[in-house]
Amino acid sequence: MLINFFVSQGVVHKEFVPEGKGVNAEFYKRGLDRLLKCVQRICPAAFCSRHFFLYDNAPAHKAASVHQFLTQKSATILYHPPYRPDLSPPDYFLFPKLKMKLKEGLHFADFAKIQEAITDKLKKVQKDKFSAAFQKLYNRTKAYIYAKGAYFKLKKR
Repeated sequence: MLINFFVSQGVVHKEFVPEGKGVNAEFYKRGLDRLLKCVQRICPAAFCSRHFFLYDNAPAHKAASVHQFLTQKSATILYHPPYRPDLSPPDYFLFPKLKMKLKEGLHFADFAKIQEAITDKLKKVQKDKFSAAFQKLYNRTKAYIYAKGAYFKLKKR
């Protein structure tokens, strides 16, 4: 399993969940803490501004301890509605790209080789694709608000 944090310019931080392990609130908080330290190290000016986290409704993400941790860090949590993968950039943008690249008949000797291949594919995603994904999120969110939460089908462009 991959925990991935990205912005409109690309991947900021990623972590692989150890083989055979799951993600609970404590594991996720430790990952968030490493993410914030990474952001502070890479871009100190950005660290001083507010952070916005958009993520799905996974139990680890919704845990009170995670919410409290992010509140202490002055972060704003943006939840997207359940059952709306069209409002989740990893679901409609990033993970399909990784899956398609890794489905090319490749076989991996072990978990480390899978991690290496995924890391390589992440590095090759062009920065403008991340920006386009966030523009798509903006457009889709506007449509969702306009529909007042009612289901609608997106038009393909």
